[in-house]
Amino acid sequence: MWDIVILSFAEERSHGGSNRVLVDMKRWFGELSLNVVMRVVAGRRLGGGGDDTEEAMRCREVMRDFFHLLGVFVPADALPCLKWLDVGGFEKRMKQTAKDFDRIVGDWVADRRDKDYSGESKPQNFIDVMLSVLKGANLEHDVLKVIKSTCLALIAGGTDTTTVALVWALSLLLNNRPILKKAQEELDKHVGKERRVEESDIKNLVYLSAIIKETLRLYPAGPLGGIREFTKDCDVGVYHVSKGTWLIVNIWKLHRDPQLWADDPLEFRPERFLHINHKSIDVKGQNFEFIPFGAGRRICPGANFGMHMLHLALANLLHAFELSTVGDEKVDMSESVGLTNLKATPLDVLIAPRLLPNLY
Repeated sequence: MWDIVILSFAEERSHGGSNRVLVDMKRWFGELSLNVVMRVVAGRRLGGGGDDTEEAMRCREVMRDFFHLLGVFVPADALPCLKWLDVGGFEKRMKQTAKDFDRIVGDWVADRRDKDYSGESKPQNFIDVMLSVLKGANLEHDVLKVIKSTCLALIAGGTDTTTVALVWALSLLLNNRPILKKAQEELDKHVGKERRVEESDIKNLVYLSAIIKETLRLYPAGPLGGIREFTKDCDVGVYHVSKGTWLIVNIWKLHRDPQLWADDPLEFRPERFLHINHKSIDVKGQNFEFIPFGAGRRICPGANFGMHMLHLALANLLHAFELSTVGDEKVDMSESVGLTNLKATPLDVLIAPRLLPNLY
């Protein structure tokens, strides 16, 4: 992950010729997230040159369309009788996007399918592991379909959401410079400036963890929870709910509810997760006032991976670079419409190195 960040910075710096470089952090975070997930799933990376780069770019464009279309209001959802009209052409576009996504991942699986993992040869990525484990398995569905579906879920669920969280975290920090400075002071205390942040350092970065939790509270990557359907009639409190009713949790509203978050719920205050009332709250769905990854049996299966990636990426960025906006202007916090809560406007940031030259 660190190598990807440094390579991106080096490329930008070579074009600018200055210690301070203006970087589009939305694009940077997007490429970082896609790189990490693609290397885990398929052993491929963005920016590696050749076919890998072209495929990665296609994958990113397809995913952008995928999440946008999932969040678009479709008239047929409210009036099923209009489905045959396909008003806006959204259904046609989604079907094409799904086909493109399936074809990309299908090519990856086919490329790895004939590998032999007997003897000293070992699986190199998630696709390899699934192919070796499921080889000869008697499944209800075709093995390749199972692998493709799992990979699609990992890529779609792990890329855009991580990008969203990182973009909002940095935006909030740039609009709250004392908090940014405090986070860097914590990093300097526990890591120093003579080496890079390592995985073993994360457990000591308590304030950084609070920053990430507070970011996920104010700007959950998925502002609406996944749809749940009641399988039978039941009573919830004073309400009767009929079988077939959809339940959609408004996570964005829940996380800003003044009855649950009494201390200025609209303000960015990481310290709230250091106080006794919220210190023990985590993201595992055990505290229903804070469910950025959902809760119950259907909680996001990539929650641990996502949190791990958020901590490492943000820690490395804050530790390695001084960050500012052009003219020290405030960051525009406008939100976009879609399944994920992506920032509507670009996030252009001036970055400059703050560590020893040999660490870059």
